Amino acid sequence: MRLLNKDLRLQDVTLMYLTVLATVVVLLVASYQAPAVHSRPALAYHIPLDPSGQLELSWNISYPTQEVYLELKVKELHHGILLGMSDRGEPINADLVLLWDDGHKSYFGEGTVHIIYAMLERPILSLHELNISRLQPGVQRVLLLRPDTPSPALPRDVRTLEVLAPDVIIPTQETTYWCHIYQLPPNMPKNHIVMYESVITPGNEAIVHHIEVFECSPQMDTVPQYSGSCDSKMKPRKLNYCRHVLAAWAMGAEPFYYPADAGLPLGGEGSSRFLRLEVHYHNPLLISGRRDSSGIRLWYTPSLRRFDAGIMELGLVYTPVMAIPPRQRAFQLTGYCTDKCTQTALPVGGIHIFASQLHTHLAGLGVRTVLVRGGREVDVVQEDKHFSTHYQIIRVLKKMVTVLPGDALVTKCTYNTEDRDKVTVGGFGIMEEMCINYVHYYPRTQLELCKSHVDTDYLQKYFSLINRFQGRESCSCPQTTVEEQFSSLSWDGFSGEVLNSLYLTSPISMHCNQSTAELFPGEWEKQEIPVVTAELQRAPYPCELSR
Repeated sequence: MRLLNKDLRLQDVTLMYLTVLATVVVLLVASYQAPAVHSRPALAYHIPLDPSGQLELSWNISYPTQEVYLELKVKELHHGILLGMSDRGEPINADLVLLWDDGHKSYFGEGTVHIIYAMLERPILSLHELNISRLQPGVQRVLLLRPDTPSPALPRDVRTLEVLAPDVIIPTQETTYWCHIYQLPPNMPKNHIVMYESVITPGNEAIVHHIEVFECSPQMDTVPQYSGSCDSKMKPRKLNYCRHVLAAWAMGAEPFYYPADAGLPLGGEGSSRFLRLEVHYHNPLLISGRRDSSGIRLWYTPSLRRFDAGIMELGLVYTPVMAIPPRQRAFQLTGYCTDKCTQTALPVGGIHIFASQLHTHLAGLGVRTVLVRGGREVDVVQEDKHFSTHYQIIRVLKKMVTVLPGDALVTKCTYNTEDRDKVTVGGFGIMEEMCINYVHYYPRTQLELCKSHVDTDYLQKYFSLINRFQGRESCSCPQTTVEEQFSSLSWDGFSGEVLNSLYLTSPISMHCNQSTAELFPGEWEKQEIPVVTAELQRAPYPCELSR
């Protein structure tokens, strides 16, 4: 941490940055050389940092100067404030900015992202006295860099539909996922969703963490009118079939616009009358008696656009045959959408991906989907190296990615199970794992799911090998499940490395599914893994070039 000035009073610092009781930090993400003079853009994005609403972060991005402007507003500043960015929210090895006083003079320093913050409640005489681990810093996840494209204009005949929580009393616990079934108006004709945005109950901005709206399966004639905890044993099992993502918002996200020539169908033939709203409440201060009616506002038009937008699932099938050994720092699983499936299912002109939503459960660290053409990686569809299951939003791509018949899409997920003593298998439960990318594209096709898993016969060969190596008999009893076979293994370096090798080299079972959940015609078992002969190399950052 580098000391910048030790002769300023705390009041002088805040006034110097034009906001009472605030500090503004400019972080240069390009060269250290002085850029050309540009006026600072207005701070367009805002997010509350702490659950009590004491801290608010505002920011904007200047792409011409490669700068990010941050402004932190503090309601009650005592003896200082710490703001920083870190890989996963830990203060160790974080980039920190600190404003503090020693009871007489004020100081300002910075060091050489998850946003982390902490309030200083007493004076400190020097930086050596600062023990960050005792500050109990808070963490807020935020997507700082946003596309700098203008928002499309909405049609004149646009209408709105609000999918809201029904005046929920937020439970007095840190984390709650609240599920509510919403029914569309009867006989609603086909419309196009062209934009959606969050609706947050005033006063709950720091507690409503993220919101998702799912469409139920069109094959279901009825869905129970449930409103309660998503984790409750009383939740009807039918709600598990309401998983088709319609909209997703997380704290700090802006309204989501569809491309000017495409819209997401709502109502009409082939769509469901039932939606599932899921609201994540983050209430670490255990505030009681707070009511909430937050949700999503859908903007739709009866004037249909040229293309129907679609949502396609990429990655791994929800199955326990894909598993992560315990005590792994960075174990990877990969799901494939093969060239054979895209050749079978996509139109001649291909499809255009304009947004995506990455998804894992609690062990997920990172997700990456790449486009492979002719055996070479040619584009990154979406990547998040600092993924968190608690911050899942639909992200507009910086540029559309065109997928042609014969292309392959490869989705790789990285997991951390260092704190787990048992194997983690794939599945629907929060303590199980997923590896998914919901890609938003147009024109809509019948290809709704393009995912894979390791061939089960090869997995059984793995169990036989490890059991013999560990001196046990391998049971091929039909009543023994894959989960039981995984749980019976003694996990060590060898068994984990062999499982990793199996996933990297063995044939796969492809799920190339139509919207009816039926496979496209063709042979999909024991398929070879797509060959990638050349991987994309990251372009150097401007600051790296200047060195």
